[in-house]
Amino acid sequence: MATILSVSGSPSATSRTARLLRHLDDRLTAQGHEVIAFDVRTLPAEALLGADFRHPEIIRATALVERADGVVVGTPVYKAAYSGLLKSLLDLLPQYALAGKTVLPLATGGSTAHVLAIDYALRPVLSSMGATHIVPGWFTLDKDLTVGDDGSLIVAPGSAEALAQVTDQFSLALGGRTAPLAATG
Repeated sequence: MATILSVSGSPSATSRTARLLRHLDDRLTAQGHEVIAFDVRTLPAEALLGADFRHPEIIRATALVERADGVVVGTPVYKAAYSGLLKSLLDLLPQYALAGKTVLPLATGGSTAHVLAIDYALRPVLSSMGATHIVPGWFTLDKDLTVGDDGSLIVAPGSAEALAQVTDQFSLALGGRTAPLAATG
């Protein structure tokens, strides 16, 4: 099976975007993939903002991207674009860091007014970085993501079904399988 890097571009430690990614990571793992979770917010701010390509943590992040067969990129949408934190990382990666990779773009936001951020803001950058195949992504409204008392994520039924479908398409594009798993809600 494939090695997948699951990248959260959210700056928040309590991010619904990151929780959504970890939720989908479980589905991909159940389908036989090795999933590596990566939160951009854990990188040192001085390395990101100072464009320190030689910082050990930036080198490590670059190596994780290089190692992956597929990359899931998740971001909250702010002002109709992906997060500045995610942009900082993408700017530090080599120009063709996604060459030979299959990519699944995901976004979360508070309004359907931001639904096109994947296609008009994120997809062009991923494409310019050489992604071989960018599967159809998905935008999830914040209101469809609820955090339970135990910290677990509950995804509204309609969104859960759509997310299961795009995740399965991504898995298949990587040469994986889809399991008869219920849409995780």
